[in-house]
Amino acid sequence: MNPTPSGRPLEGVIFLHGISRSFRSFIKMQQAVEAAGFATRNIGYPSRRKTLSALADDIHPAIAPFAEANEGCTHFVCHSMGGLLARVYLARHRPSRLGRVVMLGTPNGGSEIADLFKNWLPYRQYFGPAGQQLVTMRDDVTEAMLPPVDYPVGIIAGDRTLDPIASRLMLRGPNDGRVTVARTKLEGMTDHLVIHASHAMMIRNREAIDQAIAFLKDGRFRR
Repeated sequence: MNPTPSGRPLEGVIFLHGISRSFRSFIKMQQAVEAAGFATRNIGYPSRRKTLSALADDIHPAIAPFAEANEGCTHFVCHSMGGLLARVYLARHRPSRLGRVVMLGTPNGGSEIADLFKNWLPYRQYFGPAGQQLVTMRDDVTEAMLPPVDYPVGIIAGDRTLDPIASRLMLRGPNDGRVTVARTKLEGMTDHLVIHASHAMMIRNREAIDQAIAFLKDGRFRR
């Protein structure tokens, strides 16, 4: 990290993993972001046990002191549902020096796969309350937790699938096997990029890592 004259880190990055993943999924990207000069905080949270609202409150004690310890901005890098969690969190506990937000494969417009399986008992049991909030038609409570963004957001989508059945039968248009490119988009976003990577592997993809760092530094992806 780059220290300031006060000895405090100049800028920091919070990592939020996706549903059914852990902080370990972000370690490769975290190491690259640290090498680029940022302080980091890679947060694990019980993604399958609670609603997005409850999870946002759960992660606040880990984020607040980290954000205060930075001399400058605090950025967020999020995978899949982690991007929705960041939106809920920032609507409720926005740091005073918020920087930029990078989302990778986040279903900002929901996922048709969640639509299909939301009432299937094994899906409900495995993905829990937050899994019910990944649908394309959200209830009023969930919609209210996700207000329009008024901060810089860069979104990376994938167009490679390792699940041809889901891709062809459940998802319309280019997709990463879980989320379509179209449904990653968000009104008010700053930039959007499509890479040839699958949903699960994009956070370890070299191009995704380089582009995430580019957005953190410059507020734009490199073309």
